[in-house]
Amino acid sequence: MEFDEDIDARGLICPLPVLRARKRLLAMAPGRVLRLRATDPAAVVDVPHFCREAGHQFLTDTPDGAGMAYFIRRGDGPAGEG
Repeated sequence: MEFDEDIDARGLICPLPVLRARKRLLAMAPGRVLRLRATDPAAVVDVPHFCREAGHQFLTDTPDGAGMAYFIRRGDGPAGEG
């Protein structure tokens, strides 16, 4: 899957992967895609939940070595939130 921005959050534990994704998404233009790479098992639940709450579109997740890669399309709400 194609993406515009990339965050390597492998080795970080909850809530750091989501916090890093939130910060990067706020700086991105609406419609752009972020790839978040994480090994934290909680990210499987946390990332889709964050997207629903913040108004971003969770596109998919795919295996990525020992972790997962999560693809998120930046929402178009105020600052991508809500």
